Formats: sequence, C-alpha cells, structure tokens
Amino acid sequence: MPGRPALCAARAALFERQREQFLDAVDEPVRARFIRLCRDPDFAAELAWVWSASEFAANVCRRQPQDFLELADTGAFGRPHPAGALEAALATELDGCGDEDRLGRLLRSFRNRQMLRMVWRDLTRRAHLEETLAALTELAEVCVRGALRVLHPLACARWGRPLGRESGRPQELVVVAMGKLGGGELNLSSDIDLLFAYPEGGETDAGRGLDNQEFFLRLGRKLIRALDQHTADGFVFRVDMRLRPYGDSGPLVAHFDALADYYQTQGRDWERYAMIKARPISGPVQDRARLGELLRNFTYRKYIDFSVIQSLRDMKALINREVARRELADNIKLGGGGIREIEFIAQAFQLIRGGRDPRFQTQRLAEVLGLIDSERLLPDGAGARLWEDYRLLRNTEHALQAWRDQQTQQLPGAAEDRERLAQVLGYPDWADFAAALAATRARVQEQFAAVAAPAEPEPDIEPVRAIWLAAGGEGTETDLAELGYGAEADAAGAALRELLAMRPVQAMTAQTRERLDQLMPLLIGDCGATDGAAETLRRINRVLAAVARRSVYLTLLSENPGARQQLVRLCAASPWIAGELAQHPALLDELLDPDTLYHPPDREGIARDLNDQLRRIPTSDLEGQMEALRYFRRAHALRVAAAEITGALPLMQVSDYLTWLAEAILTAVLDIARTHLGARHGNPGTAPGAPAPGFLILGYGKLGGIELAHGSDLDLVFLHDAQSDLDTDGEQPLSNEQFFIRLGQRIIHILNTRTASGTLYEVDMRLRPSGNSGLPVSSLTAFERYQRSDAWIWEHQALVRARAIAGDPTLAERFGEIRRAVLCRPRDRTELAREVRAMRDRMRSHLGTPQGTSAGDLFDLKQDPGGIVDIEFMVQFAVLAESHRHPDLTRWTDNIRILGDLEAAGVLCAADTAVLREAYKNYRMAGHRLQLQGLPGRVAAAEFADRRAAVTTIWKRLLGA
Repeated sequence: MPGRPALCAARAALFERQREQFLDAVDEPVRARFIRLCRDPDFAAELAWVWSASEFAANVCRRQPQDFLELADTGAFGRPHPAGALEAALATELDGCGDEDRLGRLLRSFRNRQMLRMVWRDLTRRAHLEETLAALTELAEVCVRGALRVLHPLACARWGRPLGRESGRPQELVVVAMGKLGGGELNLSSDIDLLFAYPEGGETDAGRGLDNQEFFLRLGRKLIRALDQHTADGFVFRVDMRLRPYGDSGPLVAHFDALADYYQTQGRDWERYAMIKARPISGPVQDRARLGELLRNFTYRKYIDFSVIQSLRDMKALINREVARRELADNIKLGGGGIREIEFIAQAFQLIRGGRDPRFQTQRLAEVLGLIDSERLLPDGAGARLWEDYRLLRNTEHALQAWRDQQTQQLPGAAEDRERLAQVLGYPDWADFAAALAATRARVQEQFAAVAAPAEPEPDIEPVRAIWLAAGGEGTETDLAELGYGAEADAAGAALRELLAMRPVQAMTAQTRERLDQLMPLLIGDCGATDGAAETLRRINRVLAAVARRSVYLTLLSENPGARQQLVRLCAASPWIAGELAQHPALLDELLDPDTLYHPPDREGIARDLNDQLRRIPTSDLEGQMEALRYFRRAHALRVAAAEITGALPLMQVSDYLTWLAEAILTAVLDIARTHLGARHGNPGTAPGAPAPGFLILGYGKLGGIELAHGSDLDLVFLHDAQSDLDTDGEQPLSNEQFFIRLGQRIIHILNTRTASGTLYEVDMRLRPSGNSGLPVSSLTAFERYQRSDAWIWEHQALVRARAIAGDPTLAERFGEIRRAVLCRPRDRTELAREVRAMRDRMRSHLGTPQGTSAGDLFDLKQDPGGIVDIEFMVQFAVLAESHRHPDLTRWTDNIRILGDLEAAGVLCAADTAVLREAYKNYRMAGHRLQLQGLPGRVAAAEFADRRAAVTTIWKRLLGA
C-alpha cells in the first residue's frame, strides 16, 4: 500500500473512543504496558490504523488484552509465522484437554489471538494477500485437526473404536476441505465448507458395538459444534456442510464406497465444479490419498470436456437471478465482474483440460491462471491480469470483513463507511476507489463473457434445422437440393437416415439428443459446401456414432465453428482420417487449434512435447504413461496427415515426421521400461573399472530407412553389452542377461498391449538373430557372431536399412562398426545376385498380384515387378556387392541417399539412379494417397507402365534374369 495517510476525521474519532474503552476495561498493569507501547510512534500509528479499520480487532484486544500485549511485545505483528508453528502452538494449548467445553474455550481463544495477528498484518500490509490467504487456511485446518485430536479419543472412550468390516483396521474421520479452504484461499471471515467421510463400514469394538455410520455421525456433529457454535467467547469457524451428497437432506457423513456410488451415478455438473477445490485435510495419509483419487476421478474426464461451458452458463444464470432478486449488484463476490466469475473462468479450464493435463488438477487459483497464460488459452497475459484483478477484489473483501468479523462482500452504502474502506485500501477517496473497482469488474466481466458466451448463431440456420428435424420424412431430398447438395441430395438424405437409424443415436439420452440436434444443422450446412458432400456426411456419421455416449464432443463441435470446419475438411479429404477420428474420438481435441493441426513440430519439438507430456504423469503410473504415449502418437500422426492432405508437407517430409515420432516414442518407452524394471531389480552389474552396460534399440525396414507411413509397424532388434555372469544390484536381483531380456519384453508390452486407446505400435521382431526362434534380446557379441557366421543373405539385405534408434550412444557406435564391417565384406557377385533373385521370386509368388485374373489389370505398388520392393532389392544388392570397394555406401540407411552414393561411386549411372529415384518417390506418393483414401496399395496397371518397364530393365541389367 502507498504511504499510510492520516486518518480521516471519522476514523480518528472512532479510534479515540476505542482507546478509551480499552483503557477503561483493563487493569493498571495492562494499562501501563499499553501506554509504554504507544510511546513508539510506529506502533501507535499502526494501532490507530488497525483499530479504526476493524472493530473486531479492537474488541479482541479488549477481551484478550494479555494476548494482544504479548503479540505486540514479542514483535509478532511484524513477522509471519514459520511453517508448522500454528499446528505446534495449538497442540501445546490443547495438551491434556479432555473436556468438550474446555476444548471450545481454548479453540476460540486461540482463533481470536491468531485472527488478531492476521488482521493486523493484512490491514497494515505487512502481509501480502497470498500470505494472508495461506495463514487463514492453515489456521482453519489446524483448528479442525486439533479439535479431532481431542474429540476422537473421547468418542472412542464412550462408544468404542470404529473398525473396518473388511480390513479390521481402526477408522478415522477424513475431513475434506471444500471451497476457499480447499483452495488455500480462505478469507478473513469465511465459513468453511466441509465434507465428512470414513473409509469403510463396520462397527465399534465396544460391548454392544455402534455402527460406524452412527459413530462418525455423532463425531461429526461434535466437531461442528466445537467449531461453529457461538458462545460468549465467539466462534471458531462457521461450518457449511451443504456441498455433501444430497445437500442438507443427505447424511452428514458417508463411507468412501457410498461417495463413489453417489458421484458415479448421481453427481451433477455443479458438483464437479465444487470438487475442484476438494482437499482431504485430516485422517491417515493413505486414506486421504484414496479419497482424493476417488473425487478426482469424478471431477476430471479423460478427454477435453467442453460440456462444462454450458454448466458454467447455467450456474452463472442462477447466480444472476439471485443477484437481481436480492439486489446484490454491489456484491464483489457474486455481482458481475466479481470474485466468482474469475473462479468460474479458472474452473472451466480445469474441467475442460484437467483430465488430460494433470497440471490443471490443482486447488490453487493462481496456479491455474498461470497455466492459462503459459498454455496460451486466453489472449496474452489474460491470466496475469485476472490475478491482479482478483487481488484487488480479495483485498476489498478482507477490508469489508475485517470491520466486524462478518461474512460480507457487499460494498457499503453509507458515506462514512465508504471513505473508511477507500482509505484502508490505499485510495485518497471513495471516487478513486470506485473507479478502480469498476474498471477491474469491467475487465473481469468482459473476460468471463469471452469464455462463457454462447457461440454466435449461424446465419440462416433455421431452414437447415428444419431439414434435420424432418430428415426421416418426405421432402428431405428436395430441401437438400435447394440447400446446395444438387445431384447428391438423394445420397445426402440417405446418409441422414442412416445416422438416425444407428443404434448409438437411437440410444441417446434426451440431453445428448438435444446436443446432436444443435450440431447437425451446422454440419449439414458445412458439408454442403464440400466436393463429395454426401460422402463427407456419411464419413462424419461414423464419428458422430462413436461419440454418441460422449456428448461433450457434440458440444465441442457446436461451440467451436473452427473445430467443426476442420472436421468437415479432413473427413472430406480422407476416409482414413475420418476412421481415425471415429476410432479415437479424443483426437477431436486436436481440431481446436489449426496452427498446431497443420504445422507439426520438428524433430526436437516432437521430443520436447513428448517429454513435457510425460513429466506430468507420476513415474509409477505405467497405465497413465501408456495412455499418454498412445494419444501423443495418434495426435501427432493426425497432424502429419492433415498437413499432408493440404500440401503443407511433401512425401519425404511426411516419412521424416512419422519416423521422428517413432524415434521419440521409442526413446521414451525405453526410459519408462528401464525405470519400472530398475525400481524392482536395480541396475545391471558392472565389473570394476568397466563402464555401465548399455541397451540399444535397432530399427530395421521402414523405420531404419526413415520411410515410415501411416500405420506402419516397427521392425525392431534389441542389443545389450552386459557381462552375463553378473547380477543386478536391486532388492530382487536378476542376472544381467535376464534383466535385459525382461527389459526388451517390457518395451514390447508397452508398445503392443491393447489398452482403451488401442496399441501404440505393432512390433515385428523377426529380424533378430535366428528370427522367431532366437532370444528377444541379444548381446552385441552374439549379434556380431551371428551376422558374421550364420546370417542369410536376406538378413544382410535387411542390415542395409538398420540403424540405432534409441539407447546407449557407445553401444550405437559399436553396432555401427559391426554393420559397416559386415556390409563391406567381399561377396561373390554372381552368387549374391542368384540369392537376391531367388528371395524376390518367392516374395512375388506369395505377395504379388496374381496374373491371369481380374486383379491382373492392377499394379501392386510394392510387390509387383518394377515396383517398390524391386528398387529396394536393387539398392541392397548394390550395397552388398560394392561396399568392399566403396565403404561410403554404408553411410545411409534410406534408399534415396544410398542411390545418390551409388551414383557418386560410379556403381550406377546417373540416368539409372534418376529413373529409380523418381519411380520410388512416385510409387510412395501414390501409396500414401491411397492409404489416406482407405484403399489398398494398387493402381491400374497402365498408370505406371513406363516407369515399371524402366525399373524392370535396370533390374535385368543389374541382377540378370
């Protein structure tokens, strides 16, 4: 606060009256100490400032003068409490207390003393807002726990210890802090919202026994009475229990399973908002954690949840009606632009994103507003501005409540009260304060409206709505033709009827059907503007059927025209994308931001994004990590496909991006698998002075060749270089060899296991030494021995495209040396050509297009003569035949760059490499297009006839027949 001004006349007069009342009420020794303290001009000024701003503070000083003077003498007004000091102080105060009446007196005396200190520090601005909120929260928690430490043993002595029916474990009351207490943001005269629970049913161990429900009901009532009851000493905290299941009509306390059942079957949207702040503050740590997890599962959905926006609007509408009815426009909490609107903005983003991003699962408003800025969810700096506005509103609230310890947020009407409030908050007069407050509330109101305002109604939507609502009747096709569907009107009408006949649509709840009815006119209009409008509508039907039980996605598409337009654009362009969205509806979240949708990150960006995602998940949560990996892979693959169909990414870059994505994921999977395995078995044993053994993931095939396509599986081989005669150093040791075998198995498990989100990648391990009959993980020594002595020619062909993907860099270098040595070995060219031709013939007979059939008019881009595999085999043959003379041919693993080196070495002429390079690129581009259209990799035989002939000619010249 700016330099403290002189008290206005009214405050000065009030202080003099309070000073006289204090001196009249205390005895001579206290009076003398007080007068001595007032000789300090700084203390005297603060005293006048506080007493004239808070009748509550002046009254506490008069009723508890010894406490007041002790706080002043020890300098407690000038410094914050150390962490944990309040808990220790109250424990000392309550030590030996075995009486409920005495407990009440001690709690009230303690509360008044601490509140005096906090009010003093708040009004004099010795404490900033954050300190005051935290201190008040800590005081309330300490009082709740302190009261229970006295009341629980008294209850057990009277009725016996409550025991769990299944576990036999003693039970304790778990108090859940809600509202501002849960959020660590309690104000100066706030009530405390609580919820009471206990772990499990059962009864007490007394003679006749008392049901646990009755025991905790009685204990809960005693706790409320100890805190809430007004006595001659005042109260501790007003207690509000209305946020419990069924509100005032529900039981005061419930066991965990009953709570879970209620929230799973009957929990309402406003209760999800309330549960954001839920925070257990008493009971054993394991019980708190279990209940916290239960409540989080209800609060946060595992997908981005835009349905909460409508709930927010509904709750705000109720508040607005109440504000109007009770004339609360000057209420800085409930009125427009008040505290509640800032909280609603933050909570809306928490419920929208908290299921996907655990960082949003916090009770702290400041943290959420910071995340809103860091994630750019609102215009630049909006979160920081909202926090500053919140600070002014909360400081105003504190000044109002400090006056008489009353729970009020209503601005005063009397001129004298207004001037006092303005001066306490550091403004020269009411007019200046009112202007600052009005500007703050206007900013908040504008931001709230931007978040919660309904989407702008689409122009001319009513005729389309009529078409949808009458889609099952006559005239639909005529109306669709007039709307712009033209010749496709019949097919579009059929598509609408197909949607209505789908079982998921017919099984929709009334609320979900209402949301579909809001969305469909918009989609019908958007699809009508595309080429192939009816087919686009039919593709979108699959997506809508998939989300029929997740109405949140219907809301997302209704509320976000941009997302809806991206859905139509992508489904019109690619049935494969439509299928991905239908199979994994969570990917609809990616449509919200076109900037990221059509501009996937680079190699470093992919790895950074993945690390950021995984950092948010506890390292012990393997299931959560697996789900995050699956979503990440599909979301980024969708971005690549979207960029591909719009022409933002050429073919070669598409494969690059998909390969980078797989590399980042494999690196993360290796780290996760090793962390989980190491937690149980420790690290592999190492000989004295030797480096720690490493593990390496090799990529073969399309992964090794940097040529992954959408849906490609991964050809992998695992290597290690540990000593087999040593063991790991964990609690459950394994031999080094067994450790790395299990590590490989764990990696495959993470990649291959089908979860709710499907598999991460299909994995093919058949290229490891000895194929399916070999060990899942090989030592580097065994791998080298196999490659030198036992590998077939086709395995050396595969080695041409092999490279290190993830793992130990030193081991990767050693693998590279082995690969180079094997590939550079001299070979009999004639025998090599014979082996390569024989393998290619076997592949054609099994995988190529059958000749002499209707399929013979088609060209299989990959397997038929003159196709992709022929080019790959020629490249591999040339590397194996010529690397002993040209070792640089082993530098690369992708066919395009190897072709460049073959030309540079004179192995192939420029004309041949140009033919092979262009054919390879064109075949792959055609294959990618077909895949995005959901079609097999075959084209009309005439389409690439010239290229096939040219490739076949080179084949014959290079390999013979």
